[in-house]
Amino acid sequence: MDWESQRVVDYLTEVEEAAEQVLTTKQQMIDLDMKRNGNREALNALRKMCSDKVKVCFGNTFIKLPKSTAKEMIQKDQDQLDSELNHLRQGLKANVNHLNKTQGKPELRGYNLLPLSTEEMKPIESVLKL
Repeated sequence: MDWESQRVVDYLTEVEEAAEQVLTTKQQMIDLDMKRNGNREALNALRKMCSDKVKVCFGNTFIKLPKSTAKEMIQKDQDQLDSELNHLRQGLKANVNHLNKTQGKPELRGYNLLPLSTEEMKPIESVLKL
């Protein structure tokens, strides 16, 4: 293979690897979001239950636990899923920027915006109330 053909193959390989990384991250986010929705449904079901003990499935085994313990465990799992999703979202931004850079496209504008904090919102709210 001549030099120019090898360069084209290397370029296409790099673009495909970057695109695959973006797709993998998106799929991981979808899977975690499905777990998070299941946890949310479980928390809602626990709120509606009137018994003090509930059965929770761990792998292939059901264990009877106090309602408060089960709720606490699900909430901890929910918090962990939220942090993993936030981490993946930040990584997705970097992966998309790397893909665009590899393809020679400009970086996405407004993609790294963050919401205003409560401290930043206080002066705005005071002005708008006038």
